[in-house]
Amino acid sequence: MNHHVFVDFDGTIAPVDTTDLLLERFADPAWHGIEEEWKAGRIGSRECLVRQIDLVRASPEELDDFVSRIDIDPGFDAFLALCRRFDFDVTVVSDGLDRTVGNVLARHGHILPFRANKLTYLGDNRWRLSFPHARSDCRALSGNCKCQFAEAAVGHVRIVVGDGRSDFCVSERADLVLAKGSLARHCRTNDLPHFEIKCFDEATARLATWLAEQAAEGHPEMRDE
Repeated sequence: MNHHVFVDFDGTIAPVDTTDLLLERFADPAWHGIEEEWKAGRIGSRECLVRQIDLVRASPEELDDFVSRIDIDPGFDAFLALCRRFDFDVTVVSDGLDRTVGNVLARHGHILPFRANKLTYLGDNRWRLSFPHARSDCRALSGNCKCQFAEAAVGHVRIVVGDGRSDFCVSERADLVLAKGSLARHCRTNDLPHFEIKCFDEATARLATWLAEQAAEGHPEMRDE
């Protein structure tokens, strides 16, 4: 049976929220007030991000130089190696910025398909954010509705690795959830089956154990030979 792994970026592959880092460095401090509106549930992430990115003042060179110093979880390589061993599809799904996600993954040698919100330079140090993967029926009003990618993986075992609010809905469509942060709390509160992790070393160990259990239950394609 085919397996598809959907991995969040901010707070998961990158241990920090890279959009928050960028806003701290380049945006007017008013972005914090917009963030509080989002946390209180008064606005969705789309409105939150549009208003925050409108406050950013940075040249493309400044932004890319800043992004070039962002690290990823050191255990991510081993997690990908395990997925490759079983020929699993892996897609990075992020409610963050495509320019950040693509540059960070490429700098660490990972050429992976990814879906994120589109950041466009307007000139004069101004930027615009658009949402090629938004859906009008998204319950979380996310810029990138991750559920659509899980729904499209018909006939696949769906594995989700994530940490935040943008992963809540897609976790309800998964066969296996590896959760940290607020996603883990969401799974506990809603009695959703999941394994709690703190890093990709733990994610790799949990996934390997789950695959071994699947093999023992009569799924020979899960044997690591």
